[in-house]
Parts: sequence; C-alpha cells; structure tokens
Amino acid sequence: MARELTTTSYAVLSLLAVRPWTTYELKEQMRRSLRTMWPRAESVIYEEPKKLVEHGLARSRVEYTGRRRSTVYEITEEGRARVGQWLDEPGAGPVMEFEALIKVAFADHGTVEQLRTTLRRIRDDAVKRVAITEARMAEYEEGGPYPDRLPVIALPSKLVREQNALLLRWAEWALAEVEQWNGVTPQTGARIPPDAFSG
Repeated sequence: MARELTTTSYAVLSLLAVRPWTTYELKEQMRRSLRTMWPRAESVIYEEPKKLVEHGLARSRVEYTGRRRSTVYEITEEGRARVGQWLDEPGAGPVMEFEALIKVAFADHGTVEQLRTTLRRIRDDAVKRVAITEARMAEYEEGGPYPDRLPVIALPSKLVREQNALLLRWAEWALAEVEQWNGVTPQTGARIPPDAFSG
C-alpha cells in the first residue's frame, strides 16, 4: 500500500518539478532553499522520492559517474498535475518551534545568568541566520541558479529575511534589558521593559 503524501512529499515533488535530482542533490537543495520554512531530517528526505515513485508521481533511473552509482528522480506528468492540485488546497499557517524561547519564558525558575546565556545564544544564532540569508540574497541579485524562478523565490525570501532580522533585533533588545537585571523576578531585580506590551 502506498504511503500517504505529506507536505514534505509535496515539497520534494515541487523540487522535482524544477528539474531531475539525485537524492543527495535533493537533500542539498532542501537544505539550501527550504530549511528555513520546512526543516526536515535528512533521513526523511532520502525516503520521500521513493514514496513519490510508489505513487506514480515520479520515476527513477540509475546513472553512473565513473563507478559511483546515483539514483536520479524526475517528476511524471501525473506528478505535475498533483502539484497543481496541491497548490489549490489551503496551506497551514506558520507554527513556531523554538526551544530557546521556552527557556526564556520560564527563566524565572533559574538564574539571571542562565537567561543571559540563553539570550546570547539566540542572538549569536540570529547573527548566523542573517549572514546566511544575506549571502543568499546577494546570490539571487546576481540571478541565482534558477533565474526564471526569481519572481516566486522573492516572495518567501523576503519573509525569511525579515524574520531573521526581527529575531536579531528582538534578541539584542531582550539581552540589553536583561543585562540591567540582578535577578529573574521582580523581588530580585527583574523589571517589565517599558515597551514590552505596547505597540
């Protein structure tokens, strides 16, 4: 029995609609273009093309580079039709999964230094994310690997850029506030930032 298609299935199928890929190339392309909006484990990415073949939405062939064997997957006409049907369906909105933010939300059960450390780590990660995004934007300004796709690539790219910039601004703001605290409760020196709840 063919396994049910998931959003990851459709993400891989959509990549196959761009061009044929080996599973390694699919993994790299997922990491490159989709990790910010649909992060998935590599093991899942390696299984998805096989599932698409089971459904008749993709086909595979074996190619050799010297002695190195690779399986190349490409979309079928039925697969292209299925992508079109999937695009008609409503998509779920964003869901945040952010462990470090949970640690911030419950920091009053620890120390102010633990909170500062968590915020520094969030800030440092945000700096990396901003740098990666800006490098990708520079690549797109030069045309990128798929210049014909740039109009649609630009739409999610702008959101990712703004999200990363927002995360960095927030982390710097939160860290600046907490640097003034002596503790993590009002009794030990924490205070409500003046602009925390106002627009």
